[in-house]
Amino acid sequence: MSAQNARSCTVGGTTGIVDAHVHLWDTAAMRISWFRDDLGLPARVGPDDLRRAAGTSPVPVRAAVAVQAADTEAEARWLAREASVHRPLPGPVVLQYGARPDDPAAWAGTAQALIDDGTPAGVRVAGIRLAVPGGAADLSDVVGLDALCEGLAASGRVLETLVRPAQLPAVAALARRHPDLDVVVCHLGLGTGAPDDAWRDALAALAARPRAHAKVSGLHRAAADHAPPDDAARVAAAVRTAVDLLGPGRLLFGSDWPMSARVAPYAEIVERTARALPALDDDAAAAVWSGTADRLYGSRR
Repeated sequence: MSAQNARSCTVGGTTGIVDAHVHLWDTAAMRISWFRDDLGLPARVGPDDLRRAAGTSPVPVRAAVAVQAADTEAEARWLAREASVHRPLPGPVVLQYGARPDDPAAWAGTAQALIDDGTPAGVRVAGIRLAVPGGAADLSDVVGLDALCEGLAASGRVLETLVRPAQLPAVAALARRHPDLDVVVCHLGLGTGAPDDAWRDALAALAARPRAHAKVSGLHRAAADHAPPDDAARVAAAVRTAVDLLGPGRLLFGSDWPMSARVAPYAEIVERTARALPALDDDAAAAVWSGTADRLYGSRR
């Protein structure tokens, strides 16, 4: 990482990075519905693995937000226990939403029991993630969506969304209906796709909602020495658009580790993200690399 890009990861040279998007799992301890051996992922990814990976970063990683990988209560409890022992790597947790239509009081769906019962000491359930990239474009197939948003807003938690670009207008409409809710779109609502006009227009509509945010995560397609020649330009164009529309104060870095480890080592993900960002002053850089995550997820608590 160049000296300029290294400086862009610091706040006064000392604060370090808050990684707003990591995953942990143990397929021997719980069912991960999407996991297959041919995905090239380890069967277990624990806090020690995270600590080793984050330890290679050119700038210290002082905290990480663990996003639940699947959607069972058993997995959520496992994740909270791991975070309680190993925080701040990981620290706050974001649990996955699974509807509970049989229980109208369960606004958080499958995460409700953990929210109601409480987590191990020191662990914060900072939000709930709606992972529906294969669902309806208008999100009409998500049972209990508005109740979820109302519950999150009332409890001071974040709604995360994992969506495809065609669903971004529906996320913008959701943010408009719930103006007191902080909404965070994973992977810029784009992932490894091309930042075309339709995506830009949808992101602009989302950006019009003042409490909408996005993670600069999950954008890289391949290792640097195997990526298409224009891939760095594609990522930089997407990131610059996000900075222009949302501003640095509503963006936050996420490594998407260990999913991203199939593309590049942790340190390289940090470096490539730094190169993709436009020139930022110290305050703006601090927001992207740590400040926005601290504000939304309470990673300094």
